[in-house]
Amino acid sequence: MSPRYRDRLPQLDGRLFLTDGGMETTLVFHEGVELPYFAAFDLLRRRGGREVLERYYRGYAELARRFRTGLVLESATWRASADWGEALGYARDELAEANRQAIHLLEELRTEVEGPETPVVLSGAVGPRGDGYLPSRTMTAAAAEEYHRAQVETFAETAADMVCAITINYVEEAIGIAHAARAAGLPVAISFTLETDGRLPTGLSLEGAIEDVDAATDGTPAYYMINCAHPSHFEHVVRRGGRWTERLRGLRANASARSHAELDEATDLDVGDPGELALHYARLRETLPRLDVLGGCCGTDLRHVERIACTCVPAHVASGRCAEPPPSAA
Repeated sequence: MSPRYRDRLPQLDGRLFLTDGGMETTLVFHEGVELPYFAAFDLLRRRGGREVLERYYRGYAELARRFRTGLVLESATWRASADWGEALGYARDELAEANRQAIHLLEELRTEVEGPETPVVLSGAVGPRGDGYLPSRTMTAAAAEEYHRAQVETFAETAADMVCAITINYVEEAIGIAHAARAAGLPVAISFTLETDGRLPTGLSLEGAIEDVDAATDGTPAYYMINCAHPSHFEHVVRRGGRWTERLRGLRANASARSHAELDEATDLDVGDPGELALHYARLRETLPRLDVLGGCCGTDLRHVERIACTCVPAHVASGRCAEPPPSAA
């Protein structure tokens, strides 16, 4: 089936879209799945692995149907780029096939889920070449474009509607991915990770990062997101406002308010308080009225995204679609 939304992503039209939570932390800590290098795509070559991913996605698909929102299905390919594939023993053609199969799985789910009230966008997830928390193995923008080109071009051959670069922690890699996506004819969203001070791990402000990427790419990204940070880390930054905040349309926050260093050292999974996290989302949507793609990152699961939906889709709360009344967003 051909892509449906490359010419105009429906999440740009002002309606609410849900996406999933912390895939890797859910699979590892709740499902007991072993994921070397946090590489969920590796499940596609394991016996029963595809079924594990299908079960994971179907939970979020049911939420979108229940709340009558759109749905962004993000592929399990955050680690499916050359260096990580090589570390896992994938040849180049095997890695390309894994990326294709990850989108094909989502394509099949879309046929089951999509309806007039639930448009479904298929997104090819691209992760950093290095560590998600630290700007390791940094590249020039040109080198980043070259590194990520193969994965992005593979997505362009599939039913993927877009590419989303997740947990990006320095500007040059974001620019390179944006250039690769534009060359492949794919819309792209850039999702930055932030530290507890609301800045990128390089020390650059979020405002500076968005403005730098837009300037270097002629505004190529369809929108920007924040992921792998707790709202308490960056609320003060976005409240200052500015035209750059209009470019923020997505949020996948961590359940935990711990720093990245603390999360790296932790042996447990801090799931935080789903209701409290949902209140943060509701307050952020008052500050960022275009914040319409909502999901989670590390430590979040269906419970968190459900509470986010309950708090951010009040009409559905009134109609009884929440298991319990959500906390007040006042």
